[in-house]
Amino acid sequence: MRADLHNHTKRCNHAIGEMEEYVQRAIAEGIDIYGFSDHAPMNFDQKYRMGLEEADAYEEEVKELKEKYKDSLEILLAYEVDFLPGLMEDRILQADVDYLIGSVHFLPKSCKHGEILIHQDLWGFDNPEFIGEYKNRDIDTIWEDYFSAIEALAKSGLFQIVGHLDLIKVFNFKPKKDVRLIAKNALKTIKKNDLVLEISSAGLRKPVGEPYPSKELLEEAYVLDIPITFASDAHAPEQVGYKLDEVMQMAKEIGYTRYAVFRKKERELVNFTI
Repeated sequence: MRADLHNHTKRCNHAIGEMEEYVQRAIAEGIDIYGFSDHAPMNFDQKYRMGLEEADAYEEEVKELKEKYKDSLEILLAYEVDFLPGLMEDRILQADVDYLIGSVHFLPKSCKHGEILIHQDLWGFDNPEFIGEYKNRDIDTIWEDYFSAIEALAKSGLFQIVGHLDLIKVFNFKPKKDVRLIAKNALKTIKKNDLVLEISSAGLRKPVGEPYPSKELLEEAYVLDIPITFASDAHAPEQVGYKLDEVMQMAKEIGYTRYAVFRKKERELVNFTI
């Protein structure tokens, strides 16, 4: 069984292609379980997400495709939610979906002005528009702040899946400290709160050139017995199932034999085959 549970639609304003094209690509890639998990609406960074008024239409279209293609593959309905306390929409967090992916794409941006610490806008650290911010702070501090946010995400109890665990490496700015030590508490919290980690091939399309999470962090997750699932984070039909065999092989070499799938937020572990 092959799955790809993290995929977007053009409703997020930075993906292309019709939803049916994504489904057809999934079928061509031999995917058995396919999840739409577009960026959830919220009153923040609206340039890169659907509006709240679009949520019903999004959910309805997924359900229509699920019925239309039920003999070819299973389609699941989900959202990827930016973990931003105070900004997340209750309508989305309480939606009747199969799962919610919790992700961190923003960190607090701050600067010192004399004795005063001024908190400015949130920093979209994976957006090439704002790559210059990496020069303004210590790289280890950035990584520590990021994994503190992942830890808080895991404690929130809002999500079933943690999206792209080490997304902070996207532009290949690596920490000086051992990443396993930086991520240690976050991984323990993910285990304690019974979340699933996605193994995403999307990093293979980015400057870092490796999956999320890295092999060394996935090894730590395996030791902790944290379940996994698979994702391409497709923003175009041709990205569906991107290098899925490669990330599945990595998981297999580490020792994983099953992945998690969710229906109505209930988890099932399924054997995977390459």
